[in-house]
Amino acid sequence: MKQLKRLFILGLLLLTFTIASPARAEMIDITLLQFNDVYEIEPVAGGKSGGLARVATLRKQLKQQNRRTYTILSGDCFSPSALGTSEIDGESLAGKQMVAVLNAMGLDFATFGNHEFDLKENQFLQRLKESRFSWFSSNVFDADDQSFPGVPQSQIINVRGDKGKRVSIGLIGLTLDSNLVDYVIYHDPIEEARQQVKALKDKVDILVAVTHLALPQDQQLAETVPEIDLILGGHEHENIQQWRGGDFTPVFKADANVRTVYIHNLQYDTDTHQLAVESHLQPITDKIPSDPRTARVVYKWVQRGNKAFEEKGFEPEEVVGITPVPLDGLEASVRNYPTTLTKLIAQAMLQDVNAADLSIYNSGSIRIDDVIPPGAITQYDVIRILPFGGNTLYVKMKGSLVKQVLDQGVANQGSGGYLQTGNVSLNSENNNWMINGQVLDPDVSYPVAINDFLLTGKEIGLDFLSLDNPDVELIAEKGDIRFAVIEFMRGESSNY
Repeated sequence: MKQLKRLFILGLLLLTFTIASPARAEMIDITLLQFNDVYEIEPVAGGKSGGLARVATLRKQLKQQNRRTYTILSGDCFSPSALGTSEIDGESLAGKQMVAVLNAMGLDFATFGNHEFDLKENQFLQRLKESRFSWFSSNVFDADDQSFPGVPQSQIINVRGDKGKRVSIGLIGLTLDSNLVDYVIYHDPIEEARQQVKALKDKVDILVAVTHLALPQDQQLAETVPEIDLILGGHEHENIQQWRGGDFTPVFKADANVRTVYIHNLQYDTDTHQLAVESHLQPITDKIPSDPRTARVVYKWVQRGNKAFEEKGFEPEEVVGITPVPLDGLEASVRNYPTTLTKLIAQAMLQDVNAADLSIYNSGSIRIDDVIPPGAITQYDVIRILPFGGNTLYVKMKGSLVKQVLDQGVANQGSGGYLQTGNVSLNSENNNWMINGQVLDPDVSYPVAINDFLLTGKEIGLDFLSLDNPDVELIAEKGDIRFAVIEFMRGESSNY
């Protein structure tokens, strides 16, 4: 830990000739393989990037080079996943396939991401039981404010060098509170980090924070808890390398879906208590062969999931279009403003209901929380985008109600209740809603394409929006919105 290192360095400067003991000193090398935000067990980008079986190969290579190699996941693996929504024997997989693959590839430690709590409580607890790797969390607790079964607040890795010297690494786990469910209680991550530092300071030589926090929180952690030597983060989905705080604590995050991983080579001097860290961002590409054992587990679950999708009429591997631009489905984007992806879905709904003047859907229906890069789009990608499906409805809606709905959608910004629309704009000068370039008329009945969930009245602030509302008339129920998106992509793949 940094305070101890500063103390020993000062001691060396003052007492070099009396305490230096080269014969007893040892440089111990430790390797940490870090990844975060992994939702797909298969490679992505048409097979060119990612793939946990490839990471398993890299892990084996690293362990051959250094037996003191540990693999760490910085949160988000149970959800969202298209494969996780496939139903087998009447139940969705809900991350079961991911745990099986992580077990096979040799993951050692993991902390929670916000999407772990997309699962129902019984599903979440079952995934913990199935895990052969070790979970830990310093600031996430159950509804009784107790640690979840088998999930301590920290982990300690005791490492022995080739000459018999020992070094201990303390791991603390911190998660942001963006997914509020009734079976989870979040404590303040910064305060819990301070408490864990106090608890571990006399037990470990190196302190690593494994986090799933927003970047500003990681920066605050580095600045306010200087005893932390290294922050291995997640959540942003894009690789990040920063140094923050007075001691220049390094913060590392890899790309989502193991497009990249971080390899951290730690070297600890048992005499001076100095720690050197060398980190390398490693792309995971098709140049890395898949580990056969892990690949077999991946294949098994993909085949089972695809069979379930085929029973619902999908052809997961079919390429339905080519996108020349990135399709932004990040939660932080789609819940705050229109993106290339949200506009595409809105246009697909308008094509599906060709009589509609406008389309409306809740941003929370988009669950991919990722950016699809330019290239081929498959039916499986569409399932990733809208894993829960739902039907598109053709309704007539009075203009006054349309305005009320659109106003509430703006008020819901930042949540899944933020509404995405097609053929709708807001005049910034007079704050008038515009439909197809014309000012919204409160007395006109508008033909609307809308997703069925919005008409349940269960969205934030939209309890008044249902088929029982006299200002809503159901004209027709169309099919699964995902098939509408697929058909739109087939015809418009060059115009996204």
